[in-house]
Amino acid sequence: MKILQTVVVNQVLTETSKNQLLQKYKMKQIQFQKEIDQLKFELKKLEKTKKFQPASLKSHFEKEVNNRQEKIKLLEFQIEQLEILPVGSELKEREVQALVDVEIGANWDELIQTRTIVVKDGIVDDIR
Repeated sequence: MKILQTVVVNQVLTETSKNQLLQKYKMKQIQFQKEIDQLKFELKKLEKTKKFQPASLKSHFEKEVNNRQEKIKLLEFQIEQLEILPVGSELKEREVQALVDVEIGANWDELIQTRTIVVKDGIVDDIR
């Protein structure tokens, strides 16, 4: 019998991966800022048409802008934390599902034990 088990994938922080993560976070920040600018433009455009109530329209757009500003703040925090982390640290990258064979007589505690895959610069370095 086979069962699904969650496997944690950790990434070892190297200079290369650190730079890639920083670049990824900064690109996301730029994207969110572009979305904020676009939302402000759309709000002004819709206000001129006068098809919608200005109060509800403005509150909806403010909510969306605030949502993206919070995401930018979170990214800034992640960048700060990433800069603090020393090279060689392990970061949880994601979780994946794996098939595990269950047979009669197998040690259940060993089967359900959380497994971890360690990736270093895109190459599997260790399986625990």
